[in-house]
Amino acid sequence: MAGVALDFRQRFQRDVVVDMVCYRRHGHNESDEPAFTQPLLYRKIASHSPPSAILSRKLIAEGTITAAESEVIKTEYTTLLEEALVRARKKLDRQIDDVKRFEGSTAVFQHASFFTPAATAVSPELLGTCVRGLTCVPPTFKLNPKIKRFLEGRAQASKEGGPVDWSFGEALAFGTLLLEGTPVRLSGQDSERGTFSQRHAVLFDLDTHERYVPLRNLDAKQAEFCIYNSSLSEAGVLGFDYGYSLDFPQMLCLWEAQFGDFANGAQTIIDQFICCSESKWQRVSGLVLLLPHGYEGQGPEHSSARLERFLQLSAEGNWQVCNLTTPAQFFHALRRQMHRDFRKPLVVMSPKSLLRHPRATSRLEEFTSGRFHEIIDDPRWTDAAPEGTSPCPTPGQVERLILCSGKVYYDLLDYREKNQITDAAIVRVEQLFPLHRNRLAELVDKYDGATVVWCQEESQNMGAWTHLAPQLEHVFGRQAFYAGRDASASPAVGHLARHRYEQAALVRAAFGV
Repeated sequence: MAGVALDFRQRFQRDVVVDMVCYRRHGHNESDEPAFTQPLLYRKIASHSPPSAILSRKLIAEGTITAAESEVIKTEYTTLLEEALVRARKKLDRQIDDVKRFEGSTAVFQHASFFTPAATAVSPELLGTCVRGLTCVPPTFKLNPKIKRFLEGRAQASKEGGPVDWSFGEALAFGTLLLEGTPVRLSGQDSERGTFSQRHAVLFDLDTHERYVPLRNLDAKQAEFCIYNSSLSEAGVLGFDYGYSLDFPQMLCLWEAQFGDFANGAQTIIDQFICCSESKWQRVSGLVLLLPHGYEGQGPEHSSARLERFLQLSAEGNWQVCNLTTPAQFFHALRRQMHRDFRKPLVVMSPKSLLRHPRATSRLEEFTSGRFHEIIDDPRWTDAAPEGTSPCPTPGQVERLILCSGKVYYDLLDYREKNQITDAAIVRVEQLFPLHRNRLAELVDKYDGATVVWCQEESQNMGAWTHLAPQLEHVFGRQAFYAGRDASASPAVGHLARHRYEQAALVRAAFGV
C-alpha cells in the first residue's frame, strides 16, 4: 500500500493519505491484559478472525488457492518464525566480540586510536589557494562595505601570517578539505551568515541580491560545499543530518545550533541515536555538532550548551567532546574528522565572545604545521614560551596548577598578567572526552607538589567538574580543588552585574585569592 501511494505521488505530484485501521489482538506487551480497561472492545477482538484467516477464506472462495495450499503457506511461515527464534537465542548465548557485533550492518569495527596524531597540517600552497578563493569575488559583484572590509581583513591577515580569527580558521578548514576532494555540509539556524555575523559564507550583491558563495569557487576541481539556513525544528533537522552522515561518511557533515541550549530541542536525537550510534545501532557517524557555549552575561537561555549532558553520555569511546581555545585547534579538529581511518561524532562547545577576542587567534604557520592537541601545557613553561614574557620560576616551583577548558582560559590569563602572578601554571584541557590521561600524567612530575585546581565558568553541578574530578584525583594522586560557580538549578544568572561578580570571584578562587 505504501509503495502504491508513493508511486502515485511521484507520478501525479499530489499528496496521498493512507488511511490504515489497526488493532492490537494481545495488548501492548506480553504481560499486558487489555481487557482490564477495555472489556467490551477486547470481547469483540477475541471473536474476530485474524486478517490471515479472513484473507485465506476469501482466496479459497475465489478459487485462487485451495484449503490445503493455505495450510502449507501457514505451516511454512510458522516454521520460518520458529527457526528465526532458535537462531536468535543461539546468538544471545554466544559471546559476541567487537568485530562480530557489526555483522549484518553497514558499519565496520573501528580500531579507534584517539590519541594518534592525524596529518591535518596543509601546505602553504594549498592554504594560499584557499585564501585567494575566500577573499576574492567577481569584479561585477557589488559588496556591502562592511563585508568588503571583512574580506580585506582576511587577505591582510594572510599576507602578514596572522592573526587568524575563529571564523577564518573555520573557513580555512572547510576550504582545504574541499580542495582535497572532501565535500562539506553545514546546516543550522542562520548558518549562512552566522548567528553572530561572523561567518558570511554566503554573500549578497547590494543591488541585485545575487548570491555568491566563496567556498564554492575555490577551484574548478574542488568538492561540493553545501550550507543551509534550517528551520527552528532542531529534532527534525538534526535527525536528518545524522542520517546524512550515515549515508555519506566521505562528507564532513555539521549541524550548528543557533545557541548551544537550542540543542535541548534535539536531545531525543542526541540521546537515542548519536551518542549510541555504534553501541546501539551498529552504525558509524562522523557528524559534528557546533554548540555555542560560554558565560558572557546573556542569561540562562544563551549561556550553556549543557556540556555536562554530553560528558554524562560519554563512554566506550562513543564520540569526542571538545571545548577549544584557538582557531588553529578548531581547524585541526575539523580536518582530523576526515583524515583519520575511523569515524566518531564530534561535539564542539563553540565560542561566542571568542569569535572576536583579540587573544583567541592563531598564526598562519599553525595551519601549515602542527596538529590537534588534546591538552595544551602552559607556554610559559614550555619551549614555545612567548617572546617578551616575564621571567618564570622552574616548573618545580609552580605552586598552583590550574586546569581549565574553553573561554575561561582567557579570563585566567588576563588575571595572572594583571596581578603579575608567577607561581601559577594554566593548562588547557581542549578535549574533555576521551581524556588524554597519559598526557595529563606527564604534568604530574613536571609540576610536582603543586596544588591542582579545576576552574570552570559553569555551576558546580554542571560543566566538566563532576566528570573530571575522579579522573584528576586518579591521575594526580590527590584531590583537585574546585573553582567555579556554586551549584544551581538554572544554568546562569539573568543579571549582568551578578554575572560579572561571579565570574571575577571564580577567577580569583582559581588563584587562591
